[in-house]
Amino acid sequence: MKTLILSIAFLISSFSMIAQSNGESTSEGTTITITVPVQSNEGNVVVGLYQEANFMKNPSVGSESDIVDGKATVTFDNVAPGTYAVILFHDKNLNKQMDFDPSGMPLEMYGVSNNVMSMGPPQWNDTKFEVTETPINMEIRM
Repeated sequence: MKTLILSIAFLISSFSMIAQSNGESTSEGTTITITVPVQSNEGNVVVGLYQEANFMKNPSVGSESDIVDGKATVTFDNVAPGTYAVILFHDKNLNKQMDFDPSGMPLEMYGVSNNVMSMGPPQWNDTKFEVTETPINMEIRM
């Protein structure tokens, strides 16, 4: 249980750095648009786009979105073809980190690409998806 809590805490703590891009950008690529249904308009949604080498560490690029009418939408432009995963969470109190109760359970909802929900931290093979030149629209549930 401690390993699970520590893994989730490490994953979520990495979100504190994703509000800005790592400075890398490509001149060619596609667009990934992520829509997230949210139960309340409180706070915002923080989203990270990962590649395998940085999965659950620092995202390749990150963004955040306000919640309007129960939905948040984030668009990543000029994403180079390759294999990626998305991890996001509902930052209710706008502190740019996921909050936990004293027992280590998350207090804020989170989700991953392919809408995989499992006990423990997400796994790369379950969350990865391929990016080609075709724009991608995905909905991620929390």
